[in-house]
Amino acid sequence: MPTGLTQDAGWEIGVSRTLPRPVEALWEFVTSDEGVALWLGPGVRLPTEKGAGYRTDDGVEGELRSYRPGDRVRLTHGPTTVQVAVSPGSSDDRAVLRLHQEHLGGAGEREERRAHWRNVMDRIEAALG
Repeated sequence: MPTGLTQDAGWEIGVSRTLPRPVEALWEFVTSDEGVALWLGPGVRLPTEKGAGYRTDDGVEGELRSYRPGDRVRLTHGPTTVQVAVSPGSSDDRAVLRLHQEHLGGAGEREERRAHWRNVMDRIEAALG
């Protein structure tokens, strides 16, 4: 099976980065309006209730699948599923941010989304200063 193709979730991509923030601070940022605008899109207030819907200013719609405070959020994003997770890094002042998207349309879309998520990581890191 080609890299990025799974039996259960089809084509998927994930990127991660260790950032110089404690888990709680990183979680607070990525779930804030400013952080959500960077990874989900402008104009969205992140829902926290399972099944709640959202719509970005760009017209992408989805709904929340799960929300575990301080840990992860999983939601549909059009026909795909996006997950954002935060976990402890190598010390108390470092945390790992993981961005994952599945149910992609093929290898080409996987590569497009890889570039997208890397850019999102760069913007999040820059916003954290």
